[in-house]
Amino acid sequence: MNAPTQPRTTAAYYIQAVLSFALASTALAVGIAYLPVSAWMRGFLAVGLLYEITSAFTLAKVVRDRQEAGAITTRVDQARLEKLLAEHDPFKVEGL
Repeated sequence: MNAPTQPRTTAAYYIQAVLSFALASTALAVGIAYLPVSAWMRGFLAVGLLYEITSAFTLAKVVRDRQEAGAITTRVDQARLEKLLAEHDPFKVEGL
């Protein structure tokens, strides 16, 4: 049996994701900087922006790690099953 191939992201998709993240973060930072509010409010919103960004990275890492762990478990279970099937001889008579 062939192992299932992992889907790979293309370079264009990766660049699009990075640019989208950079554009969204920059636009929000510029919006916060030009808000007609006090410096304390701008600071609070900037800290909120940084917290949201770090939370997004953490969530992405956790989801990726969980998916990779599931893939490893699946491969181990598949290897065990293949070993059992390879060792099984339906024509073997025991006790003779």
